[in-house]
Amino acid sequence: MNSTTLILNVDDNDGARYAKTRILQSAGFGVVEATNGTDALAIVRRGEVALVLLDVKLPDINGIEVCRRIKADSDSAAVLVLQTSAALTGRADKIRGLEGGADNYLAAPIEADELVANVNALLRMRQTQTALRESEERFRQLTDNIEDVFWMFSLPARTVEYVSPAYAAMWGRSVEALQQQPNSWLDAVHVDDRGHVAALWNALAEVPHYEAEFRVVMEDGSVRWVRDRLFAVRDRRGEVYRVARVTSDITRRREMESLLRAADANKNEFLATLAHELRNPLSPIRNAAALLGATGQGAEERQARAREVITRQVDHLAHLVDDLLDVARISEGKIALRKEEVELGSVIAQAIETAAPLIQAREHTLDVATPPQQVWVEGDPVRLAQSMGNLLHNAAKFTPKGGHIRVEVTLDEGVVRIAVQDDGIGIAEDNLSRIFGMFAQAAVPPDRAPEGLGIGLSLVSRLLEMHGGRLSATSPGIGLGSTFTMELPVLRTTSRQQVAPAAEAASSPASGGRRVLLVDDNVDAMEMMAFLLAEMGYDAYTTADAGHLEALALEKQPDVIVLDIGLPGVDGYELARMLKAHPVLKSIRLVAHTGYGSPEDRRKAQAAGFDAHLVKPAELDDLEKALQG
Repeated sequence: MNSTTLILNVDDNDGARYAKTRILQSAGFGVVEATNGTDALAIVRRGEVALVLLDVKLPDINGIEVCRRIKADSDSAAVLVLQTSAALTGRADKIRGLEGGADNYLAAPIEADELVANVNALLRMRQTQTALRESEERFRQLTDNIEDVFWMFSLPARTVEYVSPAYAAMWGRSVEALQQQPNSWLDAVHVDDRGHVAALWNALAEVPHYEAEFRVVMEDGSVRWVRDRLFAVRDRRGEVYRVARVTSDITRRREMESLLRAADANKNEFLATLAHELRNPLSPIRNAAALLGATGQGAEERQARAREVITRQVDHLAHLVDDLLDVARISEGKIALRKEEVELGSVIAQAIETAAPLIQAREHTLDVATPPQQVWVEGDPVRLAQSMGNLLHNAAKFTPKGGHIRVEVTLDEGVVRIAVQDDGIGIAEDNLSRIFGMFAQAAVPPDRAPEGLGIGLSLVSRLLEMHGGRLSATSPGIGLGSTFTMELPVLRTTSRQQVAPAAEAASSPASGGRRVLLVDDNVDAMEMMAFLLAEMGYDAYTTADAGHLEALALEKQPDVIVLDIGLPGVDGYELARMLKAHPVLKSIRLVAHTGYGSPEDRRKAQAAGFDAHLVKPAELDDLEKALQG
């Protein structure tokens, strides 16, 4: 010890006090003195003293009473007291002093080395106690401020020695109740898990460690998943005398795992459905392609039928791809609406025209009820017609042959509702909440094979949300039909005006004998397009060699070049820039024909100089519009 350790020497005998002070100072301690109990208590209250060397006989307050007061005060209870006496030296006196709170009791005469040894021993004891208290305090601060529950149980009794405050939040029960009934935590374990957990708990004597995941039922009936880890605490001899537990709330992790499993199952189901949907059109396309080479009697009729089949199946494939791309773009926030003022009647008419072939093929009756005035909304007419057409297509598909479909438009305080009602297979009540989820599939009527990817309603719902509207569904139940309702904010209403029907346009614009140069590495696709253009009156030329495009264009002098962007070894965009920079060829109309159809792809094509952008496979009408400009 050194002079930083301060000792209070209390004795009314000047000689005895002087002798003890010199001994302590010689041992390196700092010493202050007092001659009575009152002064001694005042010095202790200042909080600088580590130990009091206290004589029993004092003129004002008995030394044993002084010791009792020091130990009774929480601010000074940790101060060590070494009681001394030259008169009260009997066994009973020592016992009385120790019972009064003294940490030790020495009877005079006291040898110098004995006094120093006792002081050092008491100070070492205080250091050990201080370190232990600090360690316990750090432990409590740690366990009191973590979300996990920390437990300590004695063995073999399995009584609770400590449990952190997080127990109350995780178990929904008080710490006090647990301390009164140490096994009450087990009552909160879910009944289906309790047997397993109880078996682990009862086997602690043989196996003092485990790791388990189980459910805890809160008092309000809610369920929480926890991960419980228990390990042994051993003494110096290696014997287990306690077990410690750490319990973590893993409810969120379990929920995420469940969502991931569901997503994985949805993914597998979607891939299987996608494979099915893509293979379905391939078989009739392959058979129809074989029929195109038919000869003999009736060949022309069979070939015409084959062309119809191929066109229909290609349209189906293109629809699948478009839906997939739309969903991906919406999910990534990349889809852009081209909003304008739209008269709702034209949207409904376009949607009915799109769904009419299926409605007629299924022999359904279609009724349309609209308000007397024209209803205008702000939106993308193409996307709104797509959404409406999807609902009509579903109504036709999920209604047995000869069914009834009704489209009803109603106005209600700034909102227009377009309801598509059918008397088809209906929707079970528990499926209504998930019908707009991605890849959700409904059962199909017995006269229909399963079809579609289960993304149509999700796509419609998201498109309507982008328009500030929403999609809802109702159904009385299985076999009782269903109603899907589009809801949109109304821009304005106007009275209906009689419009003279426009003269019917010719089935196709006059080609005027325009020369078209087709550039594509897919020779089959290019030659088929050339045959079609020839039938339409165009002069069509083809090449798969983009490297000699400039020379060929100078030779043929085409009015239009239809150029595939994704050519092998050639950048279609750079090729377009080269053509537009050529003094002779710059006036040629450039049409991009590509499998890439995102808004970014269209922007890049326009920046490169293309006059039009077609996504494969292009509709005949779209192709003709692009060629004419």
